[in-house]
Amino acid sequence: MELVLGLPPAIGYAIVGVLLTYSISLGGWVLARAGRSPMWVLLLLIPYVNVLAVWYFAYSRWPRIPTPPRS
Repeated sequence: MELVLGLPPAIGYAIVGVLLTYSISLGGWVLARAGRSPMWVLLLLIPYVNVLAVWYFAYSRWPRIPTPPRS
């Protein structure tokens, strides 16, 4: 790994690990609040599948939001 901001590689790996852990935990929290399984956040780690997962999440029916009655 190249130097990140002039820091040794071990510190660069630690920074990336902390940011990745924070992103995954925050994404799992958002999914749980939306009524989905927090395990869906693991799909964000797979290239190309992550785009499909975000689209599915955005356009699917949300369990926590009641659907309005059709007239």
